[in-house]
Amino acid sequence: MIKQPPYLKKGDKIAIVCPAKKLPKPIDYAIALLERWGLEVVIGKSVYAESHQFAGTDELRAADIQQFLDDKEIKAIIAGRGGYGSIRIIDELDFSTFEKSPKWIIGFSDITVLLSHIFAKYETQSMHAQMPYTFEEATPESLLSLRKAIFGETQSYEYESSFQNRAGASTGVLIGGNLTLLCFLAGSASEIDYDGKILFIEDVGEQEYSIDRMLRMLKRAGKLAKLKGLIIGAFNEISEEKIPFGQTADEVIWDIVKDYDYPVCFNFPSGHIDNNLTMIVGAKVKLDVENNKVKFKYI
Repeated sequence: MIKQPPYLKKGDKIAIVCPAKKLPKPIDYAIALLERWGLEVVIGKSVYAESHQFAGTDELRAADIQQFLDDKEIKAIIAGRGGYGSIRIIDELDFSTFEKSPKWIIGFSDITVLLSHIFAKYETQSMHAQMPYTFEEATPESLLSLRKAIFGETQSYEYESSFQNRAGASTGVLIGGNLTLLCFLAGSASEIDYDGKILFIEDVGEQEYSIDRMLRMLKRAGKLAKLKGLIIGAFNEISEEKIPFGQTADEVIWDIVKDYDYPVCFNFPSGHIDNNLTMIVGAKVKLDVENNKVKFKYI
């Protein structure tokens, strides 16, 4: 049975932590916005900590998250930013209190480690969404999607894809996140069962050959064959190779999944982009895909 943490209400406490890289700039804008939403913001020790490129030592970051996992007054934990580092501390965290009294974990990019882990191990929903580090550049739509998700408001997304989709309709449980992290979690306790799910993926700064390699790894491992749908988010900031790969990221992905029969949509507004819409990992969703039009709804 998939667990849905209680939605927040005004006056609830939300904690900000940094499980991975240190923050390169203040997040006062994000703190003020969360407070305008009616939430009480609690700042973790890792938010202003530094240890080389990390937001404090592994021990400090793990202890910081652990404190808020165990604190029943904290109703949600949002990562200040991603980067790299969550995989260094995931096995040090004790989720026994969280398992009995789940709360929302929010973030994207490197935070895929946490989102995947709590669904794989505890069948608990989480939010792949904008983080305080990205709030200032985020679109109003993406921040609204986070606010609605936090407070449990019904929402759906519609958009037009510039790359032709594979049409179809499907309902299923949503899983996914950053492609690199999903691959690095393979074979571990944090790996989600892909069968019968609707998968969404995104990534940033990966060249086409790397995207090709990671998707082929998932295909060879049998992770793509039994999906109910595939949502392709943003694959951006791809640097040009000295010898061109010969395919765009979308073409790479299509070539790998073209022989399956489930709906596939491209250019979904999710990932390392300003319009990073909130995706609830573990939620049941309906996906309607036409050649270039996509409708996505939580059900």
